[in-house]
Amino acid sequence: MMNGSSLRAFLLKIRSKSDYIFITLLNDFKYMVKFYYIYVLFSNKDKNLYTGYTEDLKSRFEQHSKGQVRSTKERRPLKLIYSEACLDKKDAMHREKYLKTYHGKLFLKNRLKSYLTG
Repeated sequence: MMNGSSLRAFLLKIRSKSDYIFITLLNDFKYMVKFYYIYVLFSNKDKNLYTGYTEDLKSRFEQHSKGQVRSTKERRPLKLIYSEACLDKKDAMHREKYLKTYHGKLFLKNRLKSYLTG
């Protein structure tokens, strides 16, 4: 396995030979890595946060927006205001549980202070 600097050097060599190969390699790499996402939604209706986890952030947010998720259906409209990505499903599930605790909520309020205070 390559370290970060040797991978960059390898990609730069490829890029100097052909932008097409470089772009293809990056696109292929994107599909080789699977992420698990923890996300936070802000309800414009009740001004509260909703925290969840998913393997497909775009689709999950669309489900929330369309009212297809029971826990947020009556809290629309929603904004996606924060997300994190993990490589391991258990890590993502653990992080979601943490963010729902008292200390996790304090972390989010501090992390999103600028957004939440306008």
